[in-house]
Amino acid sequence: MTPAAFSWPEDDLELGKPGGDEEPKISYGPPANEPRKTLFQWSYGTTFSGGPPVDDDLQTDRPDFVEASTTVGKGVLQIESGYTYIRNNDPDDNSITHSAGEVLFRYGVIEDWLELRLGVFPFSQSQSVPSPTVTNQGLDDLYLGVKLGLTPQEGWFPEMALVPQMTVPTGNKSVTADKALAGVNWLYGWDVTDFIAIGGSTQFNSAVDGETSQRYIEWAQAVTINYNLAEKVGGYTEYFGFYPSGASTERVQHYVDAGLTYRPTPDTQFDIRAGIGLTGNRSRAWEQ
Repeated sequence: MTPAAFSWPEDDLELGKPGGDEEPKISYGPPANEPRKTLFQWSYGTTFSGGPPVDDDLQTDRPDFVEASTTVGKGVLQIESGYTYIRNNDPDDNSITHSAGEVLFRYGVIEDWLELRLGVFPFSQSQSVPSPTVTNQGLDDLYLGVKLGLTPQEGWFPEMALVPQMTVPTGNKSVTADKALAGVNWLYGWDVTDFIAIGGSTQFNSAVDGETSQRYIEWAQAVTINYNLAEKVGGYTEYFGFYPSGASTERVQHYVDAGLTYRPTPDTQFDIRAGIGLTGNRSRAWEQ
């Protein structure tokens, strides 16, 4: 809270008495009796906008890698689901993976800026290299998280959210990390014009080396450009990459993808995307 400005009394005039020179106090918070929609506010500006899109179309974390920098709002349950096909042409790991369901539950509790998150990801994988072909199916490790709506956008100061998150080792033995892995995801975005919005994601997560089973820290960085193509149609293009630190065999990976969204109603969205890996021998493509 910024302290109110004031002037010293002139001559023998006293503040609070007739003829005094006290200036009115200025409030830098939301209007009286209106709850905060974000945990903090930029000290620049006094609009106190932002927060959950209660009166607008829903904002989803899918289909791009960069998740929404808003929460769903107190008392709101939002369910997101999808199907992904992944083909991996790595000479050491030639595989096809289907993931149907990919359910993410998002529920706002206590305040508009607080969201609980739970993700369940079924999969079916067929791996032909090394031979013979092996097929696995089941559930990946359970995802748990909390999203905190930090700030609204104020000019060029971004809208921001923070997601402490983790996976717990509940998955199929072929894919489970066998360890609880924690991390944090910093989300930020700007509405540039009515046509274009830019979003970013910076994550630091614990991960497990696939060959040595040792823990390491993985930095994931992403940027996405979103477009309003029509009243109910949107699109995006995106880059994201994974940068391991302390891993014995894991290497840097780069990806690009693009997609379209369609909202027939304010509370319903359908989307499709496609992408490809760019790193070395790892030619990895997916569709959804």
